[in-house]
Amino acid sequence: MLVVPDWWVWDFWLADDGEQFHAYFLQAPARVPANDRHWNVCVGHAVSPDLREWEVLGTALAPSREPAFDDFATWTGSVVRADDGVWQMFYTGLTRADRGMVQRVGVATSADLHHWTKESCDALVVADPRWYSTFAWTGRAEAWRDPWVMRDPGGDGWHMFVTASARDVPEDRAGVIAHARSADLRTWEVGPPVTAPGSGFAQLEVVQVELVDGEPVVLFSCLGPELSLDRRASGESGGVWAMTADSLTGPFDPTRASLVTDQSLYVGRVVRDRSGQWVMLAFHNEGADGRFVGWISDPIPWRSVWRGAPASASVVRGDRVGGPGR
Repeated sequence: MLVVPDWWVWDFWLADDGEQFHAYFLQAPARVPANDRHWNVCVGHAVSPDLREWEVLGTALAPSREPAFDDFATWTGSVVRADDGVWQMFYTGLTRADRGMVQRVGVATSADLHHWTKESCDALVVADPRWYSTFAWTGRAEAWRDPWVMRDPGGDGWHMFVTASARDVPEDRAGVIAHARSADLRTWEVGPPVTAPGSGFAQLEVVQVELVDGEPVVLFSCLGPELSLDRRASGESGGVWAMTADSLTGPFDPTRASLVTDQSLYVGRVVRDRSGQWVMLAFHNEGADGRFVGWISDPIPWRSVWRGAPASASVVRGDRVGGPGR
């Protein structure tokens, strides 16, 4: 269990250097009301040999000084290792200049996964209005966050999958997974989404694409209030969702997705543990009292949740509820 005393902890992503697992996570002081945490956030860092016992190391990334694309907040991302051995963290940034209404993707680099240097005050990848809903077009907050970057399975460059909203689609079903490609991790070409709009989700958050036991698997998260009106009317609830695909690079069909947790757990990440088994971690979202919890779970065997009954926080960690500082 990854708990940071006196801090809320939520969205996270992982890197493995072969000896230690590195967790990067959104964190905010617990003195801040839980609902305000997104605007008082930095990226924390912890390491573990086994995904269970964690050493918390402090802050890995924080908002920049103004003016910069990330001078308001640094949000969720992912880490990959480039061909030259340098680690690359792609992350979401928001700026005070537009009151945090536009989400953009930037990058920081590290030689050791401990010390990170932002590459620019400017964003690296932004939403293309040909396919995606933008603040300039709608006046609503622009979704372009949670970049998941992976190497092309055939060795032909890199792919980025991003949480986005489609143009000209009712807001309650506009959620899509955006797609961009790069040969060098610096110049990105944004293309059309790899999911069709109208699949019943207002957002498909924190996407992960992995080959799990030889099967392409796509994870994303969506809470109950962010489901489409018809899904909610049919009694569906939210949490972590998963679906299989014919290819790691898409297209993907969210109508095939099924819940793997209820919304007491959120933002599922699958990873291979030191025994070679696939496990999933998620953050504890809602306690039994409905309040935000804010810590990261112990590993959950993937086979126990995939195509089974959705996992809940009470199964993962007994009936313990609460949160930092409580």
